[in-house]
Amino acid sequence: MSSAAAAGATFASSSFAGPNDTVRVAVVGVRGQGNSHIKAYSGMKDVEIAAICDIDESILDKRLGEVESSGRKRPARYTDLRQLLEKEKDIDAISIATPNHNHALQTIWGVQAGKHVYCEKPQTHNIFEAKQVVAAARKYNKIVQGGVNARSSGGPIEAVKHMRDGLIGDVYMARGLCFKRRDTIGRTPPEPVPAGVHYDLWLGPAPKTEFTKNRFHYNWHWFWDYGNGDFGNQGIHELDIARWGLGVKYPTKVAAVGGHFMFDDDQQTPNTLNVAYEFNDGGKHKMLVFEVRHWDSNHEAGIGGVDGGKNLNTVGNTFYGSKGYLAIDGYNKYESWLGNVDGKTRSLEKGPSKTEGGSNWRNFIEVVKSGDRSKQNNDIEEGAISAVLMHLGNISYRLGRSLNFDAAKMQVVGDSEANKMFTRPYRAPFTVPAKV
Repeated sequence: MSSAAAAGATFASSSFAGPNDTVRVAVVGVRGQGNSHIKAYSGMKDVEIAAICDIDESILDKRLGEVESSGRKRPARYTDLRQLLEKEKDIDAISIATPNHNHALQTIWGVQAGKHVYCEKPQTHNIFEAKQVVAAARKYNKIVQGGVNARSSGGPIEAVKHMRDGLIGDVYMARGLCFKRRDTIGRTPPEPVPAGVHYDLWLGPAPKTEFTKNRFHYNWHWFWDYGNGDFGNQGIHELDIARWGLGVKYPTKVAAVGGHFMFDDDQQTPNTLNVAYEFNDGGKHKMLVFEVRHWDSNHEAGIGGVDGGKNLNTVGNTFYGSKGYLAIDGYNKYESWLGNVDGKTRSLEKGPSKTEGGSNWRNFIEVVKSGDRSKQNNDIEEGAISAVLMHLGNISYRLGRSLNFDAAKMQVVGDSEANKMFTRPYRAPFTVPAKV
């Protein structure tokens, strides 16, 4: 990965003269989270949604109509991102919310075409791609923003600052939680590709397979060819926050156990997973543990249980220090509890807390307009590092053994089988280049 200093530099290609200049954005992949991108940019007076791209024409036309009916100019219509990048020369940025297996290649295409890029988490489908997207962003000197909204939310930002300032003392451990009630996906047989779906474009780098409903909208998360399980879906948000709050980059050791419990269905990825990471950043030994659960569960440390306990999800992080602990609930809220203060052990008492959101999309637009990377809340390198941690956890689970990781060499020590899983065979012409 490139240095943090590079990420903080001002890039030279900004063409915006003033704060009122309009940023022209193309949104790519708009069925689910991509619709959130559309809504976010639609609320910004200095942003024009200039184009929308999706391989499902029914979804594409629906979103085009929604933008137009809101009083905005109807965006240009594309099913192939490559054609969009070739024809829409005056678009400033693309905003990607496609399935995970397309993220890296589409990000690289974007910066090679001279566009800034906002890309949903995880930034990559494997570890090789994590290196490539950072290299491409630096080579073409473009802003690439990782799509983890907590990085731009006031609550977590303040919580991390408090931990850096020593509020809970020496922070030695983080615990990430991803407890989401997810029912069985059942089994779906192969069937003809639906009308208006450009399935070859959707598959992109992935192997050619027959179309099934379970391998398409949303449930693609649970197949290794396209997704990374709930660890790489909801969990990557919390893993990124855990790593951020703990103040670490790459682990020295990773160990994961889990399985696919209760259901007999098409899902390949685990629905229950426990991953432990050891770190030795700057000579300090720290630990991060992460847990994914798929069914009814308890809440922890005040995380979850909103709406009078009707919300069954528990999604967040707890940080443990020598003076107490701090919990971040979701993306906006944190609470703290302090005990050992000034060398005196006492009962835990409530410390600082805050609930405040923010917009990672807004931060992206402001950095694109200003040309100042020092204002960027979630540079691609941060997202790539967190993705590597998630991928290492999944590799450990799939191999059934712990991994000793050498960050300097970006490889697992003495484990050629694990290192082979850092990349994948790519289906031409959708190949992530070895040299960007």
